[in-house]
Amino acid sequence: MGLRDVDVVVVGGGVVGLAVAAALARAGRSLLLLERREDFARETTARSSEVVHAGLYYPIGSLKAQLCVAGREALYERCERLGIPHRRLGKLVVASDPAERALLEELARRGTRNGAPGLELLDAAAVRRLEPALRAEAALLSPATGIVDARALALSYAAEAEACGAILLLRREVLAIEARAGGFRVESAGPEGETDAVACGALVNAAGLAGDAVARRAGFDVDARGYRLHLCKGDYFALAPGAPLRLSRLVYPVPAGPGLGIHATLDLAGRIRFGPDAEYVERARYDVDPGKAETFARAAGRYLPGLEARWLSPDYAGLRPKLAGPGEPFRDFVVAEESRAGFPGFVNLLGIESPGLTAAPAIADRVAALLRSL
Repeated sequence: MGLRDVDVVVVGGGVVGLAVAAALARAGRSLLLLERREDFARETTARSSEVVHAGLYYPIGSLKAQLCVAGREALYERCERLGIPHRRLGKLVVASDPAERALLEELARRGTRNGAPGLELLDAAAVRRLEPALRAEAALLSPATGIVDARALALSYAAEAEACGAILLLRREVLAIEARAGGFRVESAGPEGETDAVACGALVNAAGLAGDAVARRAGFDVDARGYRLHLCKGDYFALAPGAPLRLSRLVYPVPAGPGLGIHATLDLAGRIRFGPDAEYVERARYDVDPGKAETFARAAGRYLPGLEARWLSPDYAGLRPKLAGPGEPFRDFVVAEESRAGFPGFVNLLGIESPGLTAAPAIADRVAALLRSL
């Protein structure tokens, strides 16, 4: 049986795709969402730190900065309104030696200009009063940072989209996208290999790790447009419950390299995790090498003296869909309606790594605005 025609097809059922689906369905668009996995939010969304970011790190005026700040407040409002588990814990970004103080001060200036509220520079004594386990020359306190149950958030968008009439299909792999007058024809395969096609007026590529593959199937030259994604793997280790270490806030080092450094996060049950590191990989894999415990303990031990590798056990790994390859400079989110490229009504959402979870509500609003006149 063929699928019925719709206004919009959304490819990808992570938190961003589901937020987009909810926003468009809420606006009255008939919509079909195609997700290749057996359930929603099983890739990048499920394997993140689940941190709600304040907006410290990103270049002023960048989409990452703008959408993070707008998304943060919308996310907290949604969580409070719908009872989605979350906690506004706050975060300390710590300078472990005097040379890092200047970097911390620059981060404070950038975060303030981006719109991160309530930032405060603390000296060593103030840090110790807040978190006795920490050793730091100084720290930046970000009270708006928090954590959220990412899966519960994603499923709230799925429920809203369906309540507004959207059709959400699991285990549907997009095989081909053909541009036609007034829209697109999307062919997909189901779990038994059966194929269907749907005609739509607009298409949103929210496919996460497979975003460049979906764009390529539509006819984009991903290399010429700078749309090729690079998989960057991040591993996490869990602190043993009996370890003599307690934290009440998230703790990050001053950032360096392709990630934000090995930081300490808490989940909603109060369990402490360390990670992620950053390793570019050629293919998707989620193994965690137990031998990395020593490296993680040394890295986190800069701000948590006494942390022992024997207290750490492999937890999980995630993949970031990065637009910047190894050694390349900052790349912003791609949130682009592609009329200028000859694909009117096609919206690419590419490179949606951190702070994509935080930014999801704002990304959804941006997509709805891009498609309002189409």
